[in-house]
Amino acid sequence: MFGTMQTIVEIRTTFGTRADAEQCAVRLVAERLAACVQVEGPLQSTYRWLGEVDRAEEFRCVCKTTRERSTACLGALTSGHPYQTPEAIAVEVAASAAYADWVRASVADG
Repeated sequence: MFGTMQTIVEIRTTFGTRADAEQCAVRLVAERLAACVQVEGPLQSTYRWLGEVDRAEEFRCVCKTTRERSTACLGALTSGHPYQTPEAIAVEVAASAAYADWVRASVADG
């Protein structure tokens, strides 16, 4: 269906405000740590924190990068994050060869 598939990395996190999520997205793309960052939301999160069940409105960032840039991307994403324990999930995903090539070119040192 898509032809040859290649592996890229998706990194996910959440923020309490759209402004924080968008600021992170711009920084990661500008620093060539992510080729693309999609900001989704608002969404409703339910979680356990400090022994209590809590709920919050959040905004999710989904970052596309390469395996080689994923550690630096995760570091930049969590550095200065407003949450004490930010979500930082990285998964390898299959992408079309053309999209994976674009991701690699977008995060390559210019």
